[in-house]
Parts: sequence; C-alpha cells; structure tokens
Amino acid sequence: MSDISDLTLDEIRALLAPGLARHAAFDGWRPQAVAMAAAEKGVDAEIAQLAFADGAVDMIDAWFASIDARMSDALPAEALATLSIRRKIIALVEARLALLAPDREALRRALAILALPTNATRAAKLAWRAADIMWRAAGDTATDFNHYSKRTTLTAVYASTLLVFVDDESEDHADSRAFLARRIEGVMRFEQAKAKWKGIGGGERLSLSRFIGRLRYPPA
Repeated sequence: MSDISDLTLDEIRALLAPGLARHAAFDGWRPQAVAMAAAEKGVDAEIAQLAFADGAVDMIDAWFASIDARMSDALPAEALATLSIRRKIIALVEARLALLAPDREALRRALAILALPTNATRAAKLAWRAADIMWRAAGDTATDFNHYSKRTTLTAVYASTLLVFVDDESEDHADSRAFLARRIEGVMRFEQAKAKWKGIGGGERLSLSRFIGRLRYPPA
C-alpha cells in the first residue's frame, strides 16, 4: 500500500469508509466519526475531513461503496455461475444484508438521513448504484428499456427489505430473508397472472430477469 501521505482524497475515502459505520453508530454520521476513523488509520484529521466535504451523505456514500465492493468480493462471478437469475439476485441481496448486519444502528441512522427531502436525489443515486452493481454481478447485459426497469424494481425491493432489516431481531435475520423471498415471489406471481391473462400457455419458461424488470411495485 502507498504511504498514507501519498493517498488521494478518493483513496482516503475508500480507506476510512469501512470503519466509519462503527463510529457513526455511536456518534452519528458526523465529523467525530471521521476523526476517529482517521486516527485509527493514521490519517491527518483535517485531510480526512476534506475527503468527506459534503458531510454525512458523503460518509454514507463511501460506506455503501465499501459494501458494494465487499459484496462483489464475497460473490464473484464463478460463485454465481450455476445459479438461476432468481437465486443470484437473492444471494446478492442477502450478502449485502450480512455485510450490513454488524452496523445496523449506523444503517438506521443513515437511512434516516437519506430520507430527508434535501437528500432525495443523492439517496436515489445510491440506491440505483446498488441495484446496478447487483444486476451486473448477476450477469445482466441488457441495454434497452429493461436495463432501467430491472434496476428500478430491484431498487424498490432492496429498499423495502432494508426497512425490515433494521428492526429484524430474528435469528440470522430470517424475517428479512423471508420478506425478500416473498417480494421476489410476488414478482413471479404477477407475471404468471399476466401471462395467463394474455393467454400464454404454461410451456413458456418464466424468466425473473424479465419479470422483475417489468414490475415496479409489489402486489398488495
């Protein structure tokens, strides 16, 4: 690794990001959390603050980016290769939950900040980025309308799962995983019903990659 003094601000963000959540759980997504994370890594406190010039949302952005990277490391392409699209998406979301689990209080605080109207645009970008990375990890190469609709739908599924997850006290977060499975199953039921309505025979194989891209909201 390069000398700390030679790191760019982006590199400092990446270096400090994994530790920010641990401190944010107690001190909030505030400069104090940056200062403590910087002290742990031997980074000058003033330079560390520059790396997160936009405050809390910059800190949350960096932490979520570290989750993106760790998820990709935990589930490389070869680990997903034999799974169906449905199982790939579930595995990727569950991997994110496992990585977020040690810092659920920090996540709770982060979601509250992102829910503020002033942060709506940035929150949408972060959610889209997570969905895009998951679809790419699942092998999606769509470039047409489905590229966007798939990500819109997965964003909604992931966001609603996080809201369950932050309050989930079940063993191994079983309730969150069951909720996720139900949301995905809801997509399947919707498309099956729509296929019957259109008179499509049962011989056509249902494709979650197509279905999840078409459904924006879960059935009631």
